[in-house]
Amino acid sequence: MAFNLKNCEAIYFQKAKTILKNKKSNPEVTMHFFQRKNDVKLAGISEVLNILKKHTKHELYEIYYRNEGSIIDSSDTVLMFKGHYKNFGFLEGIICGILSRQTSICTNSYKITRAANGKQITSMADRADHYRNLEGDSYAMALGGIKNQVIPLSQKFTKKEPVGTMPHALIQNYEGDTLEAAIDFHNTYPNDKLIVLVDYNNDVIGDGLKVARYFKNKLYGLRVDTAPNTVDFSLTKTQETGVNPTLIKKLRKALDKENFRNVKIIVSSGFDERKIKSFELAKTPVDIYGVGASLLNLDIKFTGDVVEHNNKHQAKYGRKLLNIQNMNKQMW
Repeated sequence: MAFNLKNCEAIYFQKAKTILKNKKSNPEVTMHFFQRKNDVKLAGISEVLNILKKHTKHELYEIYYRNEGSIIDSSDTVLMFKGHYKNFGFLEGIICGILSRQTSICTNSYKITRAANGKQITSMADRADHYRNLEGDSYAMALGGIKNQVIPLSQKFTKKEPVGTMPHALIQNYEGDTLEAAIDFHNTYPNDKLIVLVDYNNDVIGDGLKVARYFKNKLYGLRVDTAPNTVDFSLTKTQETGVNPTLIKKLRKALDKENFRNVKIIVSSGFDERKIKSFELAKTPVDIYGVGASLLNLDIKFTGDVVEHNNKHQAKYGRKLLNIQNMNKQMW
């Protein structure tokens, strides 16, 4: 499908542009963009500036912006234009969409990384989104602090090789024999860090120890991905479901007892900022958190408002120009 930016501009903005082109008097206006949350990590400004350069006569109006990756609050203007509305206003929806998506993903990454207290986060969010979005998603995650990602195009932003373990489907092809699947994985990719998925048979500790005993110091880590509604074999008495602190502590204790202290534990399945905080509070011996769909929660929404008319306040009721300190003026 051919992509045409004009086809993505809301029709009412296009009609406003046409009307103002025909208007005899075109005042200079100030338009700004903002969102409504605090402790937010800004992303998308670079893409917006590229679009403005390519699709508008940018020399006819002034552009002011905050730096990509800035921490912003609800009182901050992040982008501002001064000039005739017809030169930039038609892109309002596109600009808001770029900033909303990328800032949401960047902020999720920033807060999840902070919650992990310095432990590695691996993004597994690719399966939760359309593949055409993955490049922008990967960029926003990297800007938010997640440098370990599973898709190859992430290297463009992280400068690191993609990371990963093995899918459950590989073990299924070995009739559920996790060790045999791991042996072939290692033989095929001997230079990869060997991380084995150990929840396929719902016996994390049993399969984990079997793998560790075979590979010994060649084993880098075990990944636990127990489904949220499933009780691992080792927890039948307590009936605790999914990946939980009790299960991970039992696995760590079993590994340490057999002197596999160097084997790392990777957890995934339903992890978000809240769940990571709870694991950290419980001092759960996790080395790496795998995070997926929660990185793509799009709950930061940007708004574009025209707030000044010929240098005088003129805006929708309740709106005004917000904090514009420390903004940059774009000079091409």
